[in-house]
Amino acid sequence: MSGLDLAANLSNSFEYAKKLFSDFGRLVILIVLNLIPIVDWIVLGYASRVLKESPGADAPPKLEDYGELFVDGAKIFFASLIYMIIPLILIAVGVGGLVAGMFMGGGVAPMLLLGGTGLVLLLIGIVVAFLMLIVLAAGVAHMIKTGKFGKAFAFGEIFRVIAKVGWGKYLVWVVFVAVIAIIVGGVCGSIPYVGWLIMAIIGPALLVFFFRSLGILYSEGAP
Repeated sequence: MSGLDLAANLSNSFEYAKKLFSDFGRLVILIVLNLIPIVDWIVLGYASRVLKESPGADAPPKLEDYGELFVDGAKIFFASLIYMIIPLILIAVGVGGLVAGMFMGGGVAPMLLLGGTGLVLLLIGIVVAFLMLIVLAAGVAHMIKTGKFGKAFAFGEIFRVIAKVGWGKYLVWVVFVAVIAIIVGGVCGSIPYVGWLIMAIIGPALLVFFFRSLGILYSEGAP
C-alpha cells in the first residue's frame, strides 16, 4: 500500500475506521475507557496498535492485552508532553499576561505593556506548538514502529522518513488532521452539557482513523 496518494490514504483510513463499528462490544468498551482519565491511555494504546499493524492489516485489531495497551498509550502521552511542554508554557504565560493586563491598575501604559507581551507570547506559543506538532506526528509513528521510546526524538531519522514521504504531502496531512481536530473539538465544545460526552464517544473512531492514516503515510518513508 506504499505510495498511495493522500486522497487514497484518507479514503482507506475512513473505510478502515468504519470497521470499528462492526464489533459493537469492542466499540462500547473503547468509549467507556475513553471517558476515564488516565485509563483512557488504553485507547491511545489501541490506536498505537492500529498504527503498528498498518498498512498491512485491513481491519482494526482485537481489543486485548490491556496492560500492554496502557503502557503504549502512556508512551504516546509522555512523548507528546515532552514535545509540547515549551509551547504550553508559552501559551499559559501569554494568557496569564493578557488576563493580568486587562485587570491591572496603574495606568494604561503598564496594562498595554503587560497585555501586549502576553499576546506576543501567546502567538509565539501557538506557532511553536504547530511546529512541534509537525515533528511529533512522525516522531510518534517512528517510536511505535521501532518499539523504542527514545526514537520519538531521533530527529535525524524522523526527518529522513518525512523527506522520503515528501514534505509537501506530509505537511498537507498534518494541516488536515489539525483542522479536523479543531473543528470536531470546537463543535463538541460548543454543545452545552453533553459536548464532552459526544467527544468521548467519537474519540476512539477518530483516533483509529488518524493513526491508520499516519501508519500508511509513515510506511511510504520508512527505512
